Amino acid sequence: MRDQKNRYRPLQRTVCIVLVYLCAGWLWITFSDAVAEAWFSDTRMLSRVQTWKGLLFVLVTGAVLFAVLLTQFRRDCSLIKLQQDQREALRQRERQMAVLMGNLPGMAYRCRFDEHWTMLFVSEGCQDLTGYAPDELVNNRVTSYASLIDAESNDVVSREVETAVAKDEPFSIEYALRRKDGQTLWVWERGRGVDDDGELVLEGIILDISDRKALEEELSELAIRDPLTGLNNRREMTHLLEEEVARATRYNRDLALLWIDFDHFKDINDSFGHAAGDAVLRNVSHLLLEGIRTVDSVGRFGGEEFVILLPEMGVEEAYEAAERLRQRVYETPIPLDTGESVPLTISIGISVFPQHGRTPESLCAAADKAMYRAKQSGRNCVVVASAPAEAHNS
Repeated sequence: MRDQKNRYRPLQRTVCIVLVYLCAGWLWITFSDAVAEAWFSDTRMLSRVQTWKGLLFVLVTGAVLFAVLLTQFRRDCSLIKLQQDQREALRQRERQMAVLMGNLPGMAYRCRFDEHWTMLFVSEGCQDLTGYAPDELVNNRVTSYASLIDAESNDVVSREVETAVAKDEPFSIEYALRRKDGQTLWVWERGRGVDDDGELVLEGIILDISDRKALEEELSELAIRDPLTGLNNRREMTHLLEEEVARATRYNRDLALLWIDFDHFKDINDSFGHAAGDAVLRNVSHLLLEGIRTVDSVGRFGGEEFVILLPEMGVEEAYEAAERLRQRVYETPIPLDTGESVPLTISIGISVFPQHGRTPESLCAAADKAMYRAKQSGRNCVVVASAPAEAHNS
């Protein structure tokens, strides 16, 4: 419709100019003689006026045409200047946008809301983010963006975007992305659906958050790991114990808990120093970890005290497992960082769900008391919590 209006505008202006000229000519022809006779009564003067009337007509109509054309030309010049200013402003915005897109830390995009996430536009950051050049992703020339999204994340991404679009809200999602070189990275995407001449498209930006994800995982590990031994810390072991007790209660299964303490550990610190004590803790931790099943959990409760959870183990099996660990530590000289080695023994107390307790607290208390009885019995031995009354206090 706009093109048709632009097409007919020159014709309309030409017709207007011609009509103005015709009106001026008609007025001159119709009224010039009467005006001349009214102004000039002298016959000789009237004859002269009529002789020069034709030239005067040309001058008058020429002046009218000049005024009309001058007005039109001025308007045209103003329109042309306005269009030039608009084009220059548009080019300036495009240059600014190109610089902005080129300096983005990730990738700006515009895509169709279809199963392939068909890209209509991607910024130059696409190369650094995905490994693909922009023209390789646009219109799925080489591959579709959807094929780069981790298979496990694809359905989640689709649902979250679909929900946000239905509510006419922006969406923010995190997911794993596979680059052209096969490397997997984590990205954060922020965008929203927009109407493009009746077609729904998505516009947004995608940023690489792999470093942040790695830091989050590291912080998560620090929150549950003992920094010296790398084993579960007291907080995590308490959480695991609560889960295992709940599972044992639900399925009516056994659960064994071993409470381990190093014998004469203070003598090692006093004789060789705290650095040697740390080396002993680390090396014994490895022995304990290597001596249990994959379903078992071992953690450091603090100092030289360690706790091991043995799911679905009764008293006899737990005693055999604890005895193997005690023997393993007893027979293995523990190396120090100096190249020397020291002998070490451990005392172990055992409590079993539900015989010795039905709560995490009662199981820990029963195993701890059994461990102290092992100390009183001469150390380097395993003792089972044998007093049911202790367990029933729970």
